[in-house]
Amino acid sequence: MLALPIHNATTFVLARPHYPENVGAAARAIKTMGFSRLALVRPGRLAVPEHEMALKMAVKSRDVLADAVRYSSLREALASAHHVVATTSRRGVAGVLTLSDSAVLIEQLTAQGHEVAIVFGNEKTGLDADELTLADTLLRIPMAADQPSVNLAQAVQLVAHALFARALQVRTAGHGPDTTI
Repeated sequence: MLALPIHNATTFVLARPHYPENVGAAARAIKTMGFSRLALVRPGRLAVPEHEMALKMAVKSRDVLADAVRYSSLREALASAHHVVATTSRRGVAGVLTLSDSAVLIEQLTAQGHEVAIVFGNEKTGLDADELTLADTLLRIPMAADQPSVNLAQAVQLVAHALFARALQVRTAGHGPDTTI
C-alpha cells in the first residue's frame, strides 16, 4: 500500500457513533485511501468494532476495526493531536473551511510532522458546541440539496479521499509522475 506522510499522522475520530454499520464503513473508507488510524469516543452500545454489522461493512478493513482505539472522552482522544479539525453541518458558523482548503492545511501540517485529528460527530446530532470548541479548524462539506448532512461513513470517505488526492498532488508536483500506484 502506498504510504504518504499524511497517512501516518492523521487520525479519524468518530465521536459517539450510534450505528455499527457506520463504524465498519468508516474503517473501509479510510483504508481505501491508505489511512488506518481510527478512534472511537464513547461509541453507542452497538457501535463497536466487534459488532457483526461493523465487521460486515468493513470489507477488507477488519484490521482497521481491530486496531481502533476507544476513548471515554473527546478531550482524551485529541490529547496527542497538534491540530484538530472538526466537521460541522451547521450554517452561520464563521471561519469554516471547505473540504479542499482543509485538505491543503492538513497536508501541510502532516508534511511538517504534526499529528492531526479529524473529528466526526454522532449521526443524529453531530458535534455539540462544547466539542466544537476543542477544534482548531472547522470543516463543512457543502450540500446542494436541502439536506443537513451526508451519512457519517460518507463524510469520512469524502474527507479521506480529499486528503489522499491532495497528498498525491503534492507528491506528483514534487517528484514528477508517480509510477508506483
